[in-house]
Amino acid sequence: MLDRVESCMESIVEEVGSEYVEKLYKELPKGKRLRAKLVLKVADNSEEAVKLAAIIELIHAASLLHDDVIDDADMRRGVASINAVYGDKSAIMLGDILYSKAYFKLVEFKEDIAKIISNAVALLSLGELNDVRLSQNFSPDEDEYFEMIYQKTASLIEASAKSAAVLSGLDADKFALYGKNLGLAFQIIDDVLDIVQDAQKLGKPALNDFKEGKTTLPYIYLYETLDEEGRERLLSLYKKDLSQKDVKWIKESMQKSGSIERSIDRAKELGYEALKAIEDQNRDSLKGIIKDMIERDF
Repeated sequence: MLDRVESCMESIVEEVGSEYVEKLYKELPKGKRLRAKLVLKVADNSEEAVKLAAIIELIHAASLLHDDVIDDADMRRGVASINAVYGDKSAIMLGDILYSKAYFKLVEFKEDIAKIISNAVALLSLGELNDVRLSQNFSPDEDEYFEMIYQKTASLIEASAKSAAVLSGLDADKFALYGKNLGLAFQIIDDVLDIVQDAQKLGKPALNDFKEGKTTLPYIYLYETLDEEGRERLLSLYKKDLSQKDVKWIKESMQKSGSIERSIDRAKELGYEALKAIEDQNRDSLKGIIKDMIERDF
């Protein structure tokens, strides 16, 4: 079914009528297509579900193009980013084209579905804005972190599940809660992997989030456990190029404090709450998405 989503996405991009746009689009790494998988599992692979999944994935791709420009990212999923190869302007405009075509197709759906997705995109952009704001200084506020990752990551995953439920006449609120918690857990795990995985698996330098000024949950938990000297050292490394000695100290401090395990436990808690939300909805295939993400070796 994902092949049909990919074909639909390509067809939408081809409608632009630009060979250059098609060339740039084909160079985008596909990723896991989590949002598309979610739509198809909720809406039972209908033709409308395939189209909705394609629209949402185009929106997600557009957001990543803009995100890479904002972060000055050279790599995306292990390959050179569009902005690194073709420049920021090309990346921004390709993102704008994907957004525009996605919205053009979105208005063919019922108004409530269009509103769910478009509202999520507004939240996504707000989350990006808040991410930029929070990156100005180390921010150990856990509530601010969760608000930002809800907006930037979880809102579109929430909208994917909710809109698919509306499309299929299912309980939209229950699937929205599933999607929201899945999105929050997904981002926490992604933040953990930035610390525990090597650069080859990540497709970007390890501990890159901290260098970019992102105060993720493991760092918030670490900060809470450090003494004054340790806090001063952690803050001195914020947004800096880290030496091997610095990396070793951060990782050892994370292990000693239990901040990684605590973050994983928080993600698992959210994941299990997501499963509970839809336990009576006869969608057992959605359990695998959660379990594959949180029941793994780190």
